[in-house]
Parts: sequence; structure tokens; C-alpha cells
Amino acid sequence: MAKKEFKSESKRLLDLMINSIYTNKDIFLRELISNASDALDKLYYRSLTDKKVKIKKDKLEINLEFDKDSRTLRIIDNGCGMTKEELEENLGTIAKSGSLNFKENMTKDEKIDIIGQFGVGFYSAFMVSDKIKVTSLSVDSDEAYVWESEGVDGYTITKGDREEHGTTIELVIKEDTDEYEYSKYLDEYQLKGLVKKYSDYISFPIKMEVTHHELKDEEKHEYEDHKEIEILNSMVPIWKKNKKDVSDEDYDNFYMDKFSDYDKPLKVISTSVEGMASFKALLFIPSHAPYDYYTQEYEKGLALYSNGVLIMEKCADLLPDYFSFVKGVVDSEDLSLNISREILQESQNVKVIAKNIESKIRRELEDMMKNDRDNYISFFKTFGVQLKYGVYNNFGQDKDKLKDLVMFYSSKHERLITLKEYVEEMKEGQEAIYYASGASIDKINALPQVEQVKDKDYDILYLTDYVDEFCVTAIQEYEGKKFTNVSDGSLDLETEEEKEQTKKVNEDNSDLLKDMCEMLPEVKEVKFSNKLRSHPVCLTTKGDVSIEMQKVFDAMPNDLGIKAETILEINEKHPISDKLKKLYKKDKDEFDKYTKILYSEARMIAGLPIDNPTEISQLICEVISK
Repeated sequence: MAKKEFKSESKRLLDLMINSIYTNKDIFLRELISNASDALDKLYYRSLTDKKVKIKKDKLEINLEFDKDSRTLRIIDNGCGMTKEELEENLGTIAKSGSLNFKENMTKDEKIDIIGQFGVGFYSAFMVSDKIKVTSLSVDSDEAYVWESEGVDGYTITKGDREEHGTTIELVIKEDTDEYEYSKYLDEYQLKGLVKKYSDYISFPIKMEVTHHELKDEEKHEYEDHKEIEILNSMVPIWKKNKKDVSDEDYDNFYMDKFSDYDKPLKVISTSVEGMASFKALLFIPSHAPYDYYTQEYEKGLALYSNGVLIMEKCADLLPDYFSFVKGVVDSEDLSLNISREILQESQNVKVIAKNIESKIRRELEDMMKNDRDNYISFFKTFGVQLKYGVYNNFGQDKDKLKDLVMFYSSKHERLITLKEYVEEMKEGQEAIYYASGASIDKINALPQVEQVKDKDYDILYLTDYVDEFCVTAIQEYEGKKFTNVSDGSLDLETEEEKEQTKKVNEDNSDLLKDMCEMLPEVKEVKFSNKLRSHPVCLTTKGDVSIEMQKVFDAMPNDLGIKAETILEINEKHPISDKLKKLYKKDKDEFDKYTKILYSEARMIAGLPIDNPTEISQLICEVISK
């Protein structure tokens, strides 16, 4: 029989499809098994409405066979099969799908899952084979036909032999090259792995003859092989089972096996949504962070399925970055199996699903915070930094979604609290949410600036993560209360009498303060202050950049040149204040030494480096030796 040309732009389209739409060769088996599953579904559906078609669902199956010598792989089903005309129409026209036509012709009340949508998946088999032979006998025909093709040059259709209705697809697998090992598609272990990965939840059994290596004689260490037919797939995914039939242990085992974790998940989230985009999702919050979580190598994403068939192992578009720790699977009948990553990113259904998932995760975390605080604290200690990062990332556009999920250490309660809890317990007349930043709780407790706020009996949020201050800066205010850094030079907690007294002291010593400021070019201002209690000096800041923020910028590989505008504040009530005034009048050289020492002390308290430690050490020795 003469070879026929493909009805579409055959050579160009087939070449484009094989080399561009599918970059992962492994998925050819997923496509062919999905086609076989469709054929079984169609036949079973016919049996429910057509008395001439008598079939039991438990007799429907898919079989895999391989022969290394002839380099052939066969996918066999006992489904509805295809007539000569259907072979011509479905396989002779690229992007023609019998499954899609079948689905479109169903009434609204008829419910059946058909995986194939566009009909291009079949041709992915040319990525791994030199020749494809399809032998099919339709349930509506007495004659079988064979469709054969070696690729873009066309195809032939001839009469064939087949005793039972259904279809056999035989691939002649390509020879190995330096770039690719095609022989893996003729390996029992590899085939089992591909079925498990991509087609584990096909609702019909996928069978293959497998070899079992068993011990025959223990003393002689002799083994013998025997073969038996094995079902390779699970068939019913755990997320499609009735929740009452699934135990906590089942969920834990699925998570640990699917995501290779040795610990149980902290929380399981199961959800089913009907609407613009219908889907089922089974999500897990891990009990610990993966070893590579805070590295560039970590890949976020949920496993995306279409009717139980894997489309993408890690679909990043389903999760926002701030929930990148979530593991799980999403299964939707509204997504096409034959879909590229680029098309998926533009899919409106994927965007709808992602929005639903984001809302579900947020609600579950809020519920955990309210009703299971201990577990939430455990979660937050592991993944809280990611939530805080989400607050200030993208110019704070997601802050309102996340601000009630973040927590900070409370100086009063000596534990983590939420912003809502802080505001609810604010003292009468308190107008700001006070916070202090530092490397640790102990170091923050030692800050001179903390004393004055504590004396007013105000709670202070201790920010110890590098992201914390950026987080609160992005939130700006909570329930009308602005965030105020206790190290901000504009902090206003003094009485009017104290303000007047401080103002007079600074005016009376303006020359002294001016000379100190000229000696310290890094400092924008030097002043006497009533803020401090026991400490002689401290560094405060003005403007948007704090000292802790500067430390973060300084740690970055590229010098951004962003510096805090610092103010050296001297405790007017401390003996050092009187000492400076006396030295300024009587001994300018000694005054200069004290200025340098006090500034270095303030930098050390703030956790900043000293540029000239040797000089400062010598100055201290000179001063204390007198």
C-alpha cells in the first residue's frame, strides 16, 4: 500500500512537536499509557449504554512487553480499538484527538474522565523510536488494521491480525548514542520506575512480566530466576480516596515515601475544590526544613497531575515563594495532559488553582496558630524567616496576607507573640509598637536604648533574624500603630521637663559637641541625652536605615554603599558627662582621647567593628593608668 502523507504540515509540525513541546523523552510512555487508558474508559462507558458491548471493568487492563534482542517495546490494551477510518483520522492528522471528540460529544450529565486532549502525545514516541506500528481492532469491526510510520515521511495502513478488540502499539527503540541511552526503555527496572513516576494512578491495572531473583540454596549461595505478571501501578491515588478511609498513618507514609523524608509531616492539608478550575490537592507542611532549603539549589513546587497522570514533578507556579516549604500534589481534570511548561505558565486554570491553594494554606496556618500554638511555634521556628521574607519581598505587596502569621520575641512575655497580641496588650496611651534589633536576645537586652522603654513598662519586640527589621518596615503599621525602633534618634519618651533640661544642656555645650562631631566623621550628630539610664553612651540613628540594616547591607557581596546615619548620644546624668565638660575646658588632648574611646565603646555596644582597635587599646591604657 502506498505511503500516505500526514494531513497537517507534517514534516515541520512533527519535527517541531518532538523537539520543542517535549524536552523530556521519558514522557512518551506516559502518553501512550494515557491513550490506552482512554480507550479502556471509552469501552467501559459504551458497555453502560450499549447492550451489544458486554465487558466487565475488572477485565480491562494495559500490558507492557519488551524484547531486548529485537529492541521492541509494546503497549497493549483491550479497549475500544480503532477502525481503519479512525486510525486514518486520529493518527494520520497531527493534533487530532479522538478523546477530545469523544468528550465533546458527551452530554453534561455524563461523567467520565478522558485524559487525552490534543492528540499530540502519541507522536512523542518518535523521540525514542525509529518505527511505530499500531495494530488495532475496533469493538465495532471484525477486521483489524495496522498503522505504520517511520516519522515525518508519512504512514501506511494495511489489514492486520488481532483476535481481541483493543490496540497494540509496538515501538522499535532507537540505538544508543553518545548523548542518550535509549536502551533504558528496554530495561525492566527502568520501565517500572517510569510507570510508577508518571502513571501510578491510572485507574486500570498496568501489567508486565517481571523477574524475581530468589535464593535457591542458602549454603551454596545459589539463586534462581522466575518470572511472573506484576501490576505496576497503585491505580487509586490517596487524594481521591474518601477521607474516612484514609488514616493519619496512610498520609504520613505517603508523604515520607513520595517526598523522601524520614520524619512525619507537621501538618496534612487535604482539599477538594469545584468551580472555575476543579481540583483535588493533598498538601504537607514538613516538620523540618530540607537540607538545601535556604540554598539556590532548592526547587519549590507541587506535583501536578491531570486525572492521576503526572504532568510536572515540581510545578513552581502553584506556590508563592513565601509558601515554598509546602510539599504535595494537585490533581485537576481541567488541565490538559499534553501541555508544555510555557503554556502551563499562561494557563488561567493554573492561576485559579494557585490562588485557591495559597488561600487554603494561609487559613490552615492561621487555624494552627489559634488552636495548636505549640505546633505553630515549632513550624515558625523552622520556616518563619520565609514568611517574613514574603512580607517585604515585591515591595510588600503580600504583607496584608502574611502580617498575622509572623511572630516576634516579646521582652515582657519572654516568648514569641503575634502583632495582634502585642497591640491587644498595649498600655493605655501607648502610640507605637516598639522593637529592638540585634544578633541575639541577650545582646538586645544589653542595649542601652532598651532601658528607657522598659522603664515605661512598654513591651519590646526583639528582632533577631536578619529579615526582621525589613519585615516590620514593610508592614509600616499594624492597626494604626506605627513601628518604632528604640534605637531611633527621634524616639520621644521624655517628659516636657526632661526635654527642656536636655535642650539647655546641648545649647550650653554646643561648641564641645561640635568639636566631637568633627572628630568623628562617621557620626552625623553628637548630643547629650536623658534617654540612657546606667550606660554612658549609645549610637542611635535617624532616617530609614538602622544600624542592623546596615550590617545586612555590609554582609552582601556587592558594596551597596548604604550606611545608617548615626548619632552619638551621651548620658547627661552619667559622670562621664561632667568629665568631658571639664576636659574640654582644661585639657583638649585628653578630651580628644575620651571622645575616641567613647565612640568606640558605642560602636562595640551596637555590634559594629572598630576600625583602629590597636589605637583605641593604647588610649584606654593611657587613660586608666593615670
